[in-house]
Amino acid sequence: MPHVLVVDDDPVVADLVAFRLGRLGLEVSKEADGEAGLAAARELRPDLLVLDWMMPRMNGLEVCRALRQDADTQLARTPVLLLTAKAQEPDLERGFAAGATDYIAKPFSTGELISRVTAALAARSRP
Repeated sequence: MPHVLVVDDDPVVADLVAFRLGRLGLEVSKEADGEAGLAAARELRPDLLVLDWMMPRMNGLEVCRALRQDADTQLARTPVLLLTAKAQEPDLERGFAAGATDYIAKPFSTGELISRVTAALAARSRP
């Protein structure tokens, strides 16, 4: 079963995302700040990260950059979906430049979340 790590400092958003992904049959872990999220990613080696941008201790772009530079190539290639209210074109460019795989703007629909998570996991499993 694929494992998704949700990193968001808003417990309501993190719980909603975890609930919806759990109903898909995915294993879900949660962290509440970027530093803890990066440590959890290195320990758990999830198949996908859903990552907020604006968080304490380490923001989502910093986490994404650190993942992309990780010596563990599997971790460095882990898909990252940014889930954030920063949705202007320059923000998207910064997110993709940091290594994000996809982008979901808040407020978001759970249908869009599920579609993008499913697509990212499917793309990862292709040879």
